[in-house]
Amino acid sequence: MRVVTAADPLAALDSAMHTGQAHAEQENAEIAGSEIAGSKVAGSEQERAAPLETTLSSVIALRVKESRRRAGMPISQLAERTGISKGMLSKIENAQVSPSLATLARLADVLEVPVTSFFRGFDEERDAVFVKSGHGAEIRGQGAAAGHHYLQLGTMRGQHRRMVPQLVTLTEQAEVFPLFQHPGTEFLYMLSGVMAYGHGRAVYVLEPGDALHFDGEASHGPVELIKLPARFLSVTAVGVVRDPA
Repeated sequence: MRVVTAADPLAALDSAMHTGQAHAEQENAEIAGSEIAGSKVAGSEQERAAPLETTLSSVIALRVKESRRRAGMPISQLAERTGISKGMLSKIENAQVSPSLATLARLADVLEVPVTSFFRGFDEERDAVFVKSGHGAEIRGQGAAAGHHYLQLGTMRGQHRRMVPQLVTLTEQAEVFPLFQHPGTEFLYMLSGVMAYGHGRAVYVLEPGDALHFDGEASHGPVELIKLPARFLSVTAVGVVRDPA
């Protein structure tokens, strides 16, 4: 360790300079690290945005080309009428560039379509429920007796839950069949077997290929199983069901 005394002013000055330089180098390193971290964050955001931008460019490219062809207009004529070069139009139709809103407005004006038509299909991705054969959720607790199987074939969530499809299989007779009542309407399509199905005061004999559509508010359910096993598709339209806040 080097000891600096007041009697050695040159050494003190040299030490101070080295200390200041060390502090400056540390600050520069911190700033550089911060800039690198910031650039990484920005880079990751750009990477996330890239697929979205690519998808949008592809949708616009397809819609512009469709509109031009529908108008029966060669790309050279469109270029002349819009003042956009053929090269740029070709890039737009091949999703090689992202056109500005002003460019899209000029194209829409000449092609006589709304600007929004160029974005049609971009936001059409929606929820879907796929259920493999035999993998539906078995429903219990709705008056099902032994030999009565209710298989739910998937259902949407929240405000999109507007119908409930079920595959119903009845393999055994019962002394008393359960009756159902619910809001909305229900649709039955007979797949196999034969059964008498009651709705209110009416009774309908359903054979394979027969369909029955009715108001769910009236009591309904099987009355007699004429030929087993009886299998049918039940689709209940429940309207819009909103999740509680």
